[in-house]
Amino acid sequence: MNIQTIYILLFALPALFLPALSGCSGTAAYTAGSGTGIKAATPPPRRFVVRGHEVIDTASDKTLFFKGMGYSPFMPGESPLRGDHPANDGRYAEHLGLMQDMGVNYLHVFPMKMPPKFFEALDKTGMLYGQDIFVWAYEEDFLDEAFLAKTIEDIKAAIDHTYAVGRPDRLVLFSIGDELQPDSVVRTDQCHPDVRSFTGKHISVANRTPTEIALARLIDAAMDYELTRYGQRHLYCHTSWTHIGPLANRPDLEVPEENAVNPDLGDLVCLNVYTYARGVTTSPPGSVTGTTYQGYVEELAAQTGKPVFITQVGLSTSPFEPKPWVPGFGGHRVEDVPEAFADVWRDVQTAQGREKICGLSFFELNDEWWKSGEDGLDATRHNEEDPEEWFGIFSIGPDRRLKPKGRIAETIKTLFTDE
Repeated sequence: MNIQTIYILLFALPALFLPALSGCSGTAAYTAGSGTGIKAATPPPRRFVVRGHEVIDTASDKTLFFKGMGYSPFMPGESPLRGDHPANDGRYAEHLGLMQDMGVNYLHVFPMKMPPKFFEALDKTGMLYGQDIFVWAYEEDFLDEAFLAKTIEDIKAAIDHTYAVGRPDRLVLFSIGDELQPDSVVRTDQCHPDVRSFTGKHISVANRTPTEIALARLIDAAMDYELTRYGQRHLYCHTSWTHIGPLANRPDLEVPEENAVNPDLGDLVCLNVYTYARGVTTSPPGSVTGTTYQGYVEELAAQTGKPVFITQVGLSTSPFEPKPWVPGFGGHRVEDVPEAFADVWRDVQTAQGREKICGLSFFELNDEWWKSGEDGLDATRHNEEDPEEWFGIFSIGPDRRLKPKGRIAETIKTLFTDE
C-alpha cells in the first residue's frame, strides 16, 4: 500500500528509528488552513489543464477521466534498492499491451528514469502517463534546508529526464512525493510551529502546517524550474494517503488533527484511498452504496473545489495476513478481489460529488519481488510474509512473462471499457 515504505532500505533501516529532533520546541496548535492557490500570473500547462473541478485535454477540448494503473517494471532479481534502473529491453511492449487491453488510459509511473524502450512502447498506444518523483518520506525535518536543497536537485533531474528521454506531450502530471510518514510530519510541525505561510514564485499558501509549507516549497521550486528551463509546465500535485488526512475528523488518524496534511497545494488533489485504510474504515456510510469507502470519497469531494484523483487502490494477494492489527493488509484471496474492485468502482461512480473525481488508478500492474528489501537477496524470492510484494494484477512467471491472477484483469477491463 505505502509506496514510500518500499524504499526504506535505500537509505538504511536506522531512518526508522530516528530520535526526536533536538533543539525543537513548541507545538503546532492551529487548524487546517484553506489558503492555497497557484498565482494567476503562472502560465497553465499547454495540453492538460484544470478548469474548475475538471481536467481538460486542450488538444480535444474533452474532460478526462483517468482509468489508471500503477506501474513499476522491475522483474525478479532486479531491485532499485541496489541502484538498479528499469531495464531497457522488450518487456514494455508486453506490459503496455496488457494494460491497453484492460482499457487503461493512464499509467502512474514510479521509477523516475524510465528507459527509451518504455517510451517507444508508449508511443504505440493512446495512453497518457504521470510521473511520481521520489521524496524521502521518513525525513527527520521536511523543512531542513539541506533536505529541501537535495530534494529539489532530485526533482530537477526527473524533469530533465522527461524532456531528454520522456514524452512531455503525453505527460499529465508530476507528483512531488508520496505518502509522508506520520512521525516525520509531527516532528516537522513541532520543530517549526510558527511556519504557517509561504509565498513563492508560483504558489502562495497561508494558515497551513509546516509540513504543508515544505511541500509547497518543493512544488513551487519544481514548477519554476520547468517553466524557466523548458518554457512550459505540467500539472503538479503531492500524493498523500488517508492515514494523515486530509479528512482530519477521524479517530484512527495517525497524526493529531492539527497535523493533518491536505494535499491541495498544486493543481489537483491526489490521494491514495485503500478500502481498509485508516480514515476510510471509520467514515460514515455512503449515500448510495452505504460503504465507508463511498462515505470517504463523498466527504473528500465535498471539501475541495479541485479535481480529485484517487491515485492508488488495491489489494495484496499475499498467502496470509501477517499483521492482525492491520486488517486488510494482505491475505486476500484472488477470487475475492474482482468483486472488491467492482465495489470500489461502483462506490466512486455513484458517489455524491463524483463530478469532481477525475480518475482512479489501481495499484499495481505486476507483483514486485524486491519489496521491502529485507536482505540483499530479497528480489530473488517472492516472500509470503510480505504483502507489499503481492499487489500486482498479474503475477510473474518463471519466464518473466506476466500471468493474470484469476479474473482480476478481466474485471478491470469490464469496469474500464463498459460505457
